[in-house]
Amino acid sequence: MEFGWTAEQDEFRERVRAALDELLPADWDEVYVPQSYASDLQVEFSRTFCAGLAERGLLVPHWPKQYGGNDADDWQHFVLGEEMKAAGEPRGPQYMNVNWIGPAIMRYGSDAQRREHLLGISSGKIIWCQGFSEPGAGTDLASLKTRAENRGDHYLVNGSKIWTSYARKADRCFLLARTGAGRKEISVFLLPMSTPGISVTSFPGLIKDGHLNEVFFSDVKVPVSARLGEEGAGWKIITYALSYERVGVTRYHAGLEALNIAIGKLKKQSRFDDPVMQSRAGMIAAKFEAARLLTYRVVDLRVHRIADTAEANLCRIASLDAVEDLMDFLVQYVPDCLTGGDALLEDYYRINIPAGITGGTNELQLDLVARRALGMPGRT
Repeated sequence: MEFGWTAEQDEFRERVRAALDELLPADWDEVYVPQSYASDLQVEFSRTFCAGLAERGLLVPHWPKQYGGNDADDWQHFVLGEEMKAAGEPRGPQYMNVNWIGPAIMRYGSDAQRREHLLGISSGKIIWCQGFSEPGAGTDLASLKTRAENRGDHYLVNGSKIWTSYARKADRCFLLARTGAGRKEISVFLLPMSTPGISVTSFPGLIKDGHLNEVFFSDVKVPVSARLGEEGAGWKIITYALSYERVGVTRYHAGLEALNIAIGKLKKQSRFDDPVMQSRAGMIAAKFEAARLLTYRVVDLRVHRIADTAEANLCRIASLDAVEDLMDFLVQYVPDCLTGGDALLEDYYRINIPAGITGGTNELQLDLVARRALGMPGRT
């Protein structure tokens, strides 16, 4: 079986790399990367950078032309993702718009919502945040308490969200709120963060600046036209969206870059002659390559319009397994690099501290594989 890239895909990768050379400032690695892609500096830079990608036809090449794309297949999207991740993700929060918010709106949105939001995303100038987790509802989103009460021509939203990356700089929020008494009677709303009644409080943590925010909703008036899909259809919509999120973040590419940086430092210090260390590094590299091939499998299914069962979940599990091994490797062999010794490795480590929780815990992914792929019964 041939796993090589086509000449067209190689040419596209070179175009992406050329754009990175043109658009990234000379001090990108030294000044921007250490602040993380959720920092105010990088969030604002993303508006300029992503607009530059959009002008070159490189931000959403896989989208239809009517929404700012080039009608390319999903392979170009993943080539783009690999190169962005390897460069330190200069799209900042906008990787999320492109990866899964856009596809969700494209599938479930009204014509008016598609025109407004997809063209906004493809311009590269709009920042989104996701209003999912709450103080009492993280992985188990069906337990969320934020409520949207239907008042006829509008909804009244009350509640709060937590861990909301980019919220203090975001233009819009992809919000989940309860609209019925049933456990899964949840709806999705697309609302401006400037809506009266929304407030944001940031707080510090192990993850770098900008990722940890709490968002409060106090009698927020939301028009019915801001609801995505039918009332109560939120569970279906978010399941679809997260199938994109789980493979949209190319953890294998960034992980291999981080591993190579660490190995380079160990070799420079004449410390990479330990066979145990070499064996561990080889195993981590092999795990990342396995995650890459699983991801490519999902991309191929999408290109051929074949529905996957649990392949996206398996991608997430494989990537996380490799990430956790790499995190342990960095702590054991290059700990000084994680405390100011190397900006790229420190940023990689901090960003991946919550990797086993964000986007659904590993335990949840395993449960989904058991039910979707193996046919095992779920909870009753």
